[in-house]
This record gives sequence, C-alpha cells and structure tokens, in this order.
Amino acid sequence: MSQKPIKVPGPDHPITVTPSPDHVTAIVAGRTIAESTSTLALAEASYPVVHYFPRADVDMTALERTDHKTYCPYKGDASYFSIRTADGLLENAVWTYEQPHDALAEIDEYVAFYTDRVDVVSTPVD
Repeated sequence: MSQKPIKVPGPDHPITVTPSPDHVTAIVAGRTIAESTSTLALAEASYPVVHYFPRADVDMTALERTDHKTYCPYKGDASYFSIRTADGLLENAVWTYEQPHDALAEIDEYVAFYTDRVDVVSTPVD
C-alpha cells in the first residue's frame, strides 16, 4: 500500500491562512447556515480566497455528513457534508479537514463552502 504524498506550501505553491477582519455569512436558499467574525481566509496559489468558518459559528444541524472524501497533498484528507433545502440536496457543498497536515493545522475544526452552491458574503466590520 502506497502512502499519500505530503507537500509543504512554498514559493512554487504558496498557501497562507490569516484571520479575516470581515463579518462573513454563508446563506443557502435564504437560510443562514454560518455567520462569523472569526473566519480564516485561506489563499492558495492562484485560486480564489476561501473563508473557513469555525464549527462553533456553523449550524452543524443543517449539514449532513457524506461518504465523499478527497485528498490534498498540502492540507490532507477532506470530509464532506451536504445541505438539504426545500428544493433538494446540495451534495458535498461543504468540506472540512478534520486532521489537516501540520503546515495547515490552523484549519482544524473549520469548514468551508463551495461558493457555486452557497452564497458566502463578506462584509467589512466597522
């Protein structure tokens, strides 16, 4: 059995995690699923910034764990959740790294939302 590769962010693939100064909300079909002033903004290479919400600021009862898993050599194994709405199921719309690699340990106990399925709104805090 081969081991999964583990990579460390660096100049060829930078990843930074910083506390967001904004008030960030995740909304699905008019329902607020998460709201926080304590998100982490993860900037990875040339990808758009992703807001990671602390689980304490997420309505975890609105999420349904799935069997879907993926692997990122920089972050580790990702687990997924779906969100049930009146119109159906948004499958695997939420992900989390429950045991992230050491280089990104700060995203442990945080979740992120796919912005093509969940409205993630960031508003500056006065």
